[in-house]
Amino acid sequence: MDPIMTDHTVLHNGVRMPWLGLGVYKLDDGEEVRGAVSTALEAGYRSIDTAAMYGNETGVGEAIRISGIPRDQVFVTTKIWNDDHGYDRALAAFEESRQRLGLEYVDLLLIHWPVKERYVDTWRALEKLYNNGLVQAIGVSNFQPHHLERVMDAGSIVPMVNQVELHPLLTQKELLRYTHQHQIQLEAWSPLMRGALDIDVLQEIGARHGKSPAQVILRWDVQNGVVVIPKSGHPERIRSNAAIFDFELTDEEMAQIDALDTGKRFGPDPDNFDF
Repeated sequence: MDPIMTDHTVLHNGVRMPWLGLGVYKLDDGEEVRGAVSTALEAGYRSIDTAAMYGNETGVGEAIRISGIPRDQVFVTTKIWNDDHGYDRALAAFEESRQRLGLEYVDLLLIHWPVKERYVDTWRALEKLYNNGLVQAIGVSNFQPHHLERVMDAGSIVPMVNQVELHPLLTQKELLRYTHQHQIQLEAWSPLMRGALDIDVLQEIGARHGKSPAQVILRWDVQNGVVVIPKSGHPERIRSNAAIFDFELTDEEMAQIDALDTGKRFGPDPDNFDF
């Protein structure tokens, strides 16, 4: 069987989560997102990452249903947006997302950003949804260790996933160590640095393996134990991003990529943002 379909990590509650997924940020609802998700599923992807803020949950759900793939074989992630924080509002926002997706349950529900003084109540809502069986796993996005500490101190469930900006220019090694210590699966958004791939080290490593810089980065993520969800609406790129399970980077190559870290962010800083 295609390794894209079978390679997975196991979250601390026993749920299996694919190492590779398709991100659909900025893909328009309707034909564009349906086409991207359909292409990904045909290529063997079994994980799709969307969010209420993306405005394309309806198209994602339609593509999954059209695919004919059994529901339990597709891992679907969505997120609670910043305007929907708070216990009651988060419960209502989830139900709105679930209806748009047209699904009986969601595999992973995340808090999109740690909005100050509000995300703890939102986490309590996620715990209720999890305990009621409406979501298979719950987690957070863009959380630093001090955000995670507040959630773990106030709640009864340790987050299963933390999705953050992570790439060779922002390796997040301390966060990776912290999440590993607490059995929280780290997941990378914007892994391909918004296309800023013209880096000599990545080109050289790719040439040795017959792979593109993008494939090298995605392989680096997986070998670091990081789930990865590259976004694309282009069929060839979607298929190319999946070709990362037939080669392995050496320890030296992994270290070379680690050394590219400059702390550069392409998105907001979770400790200094205003939504």
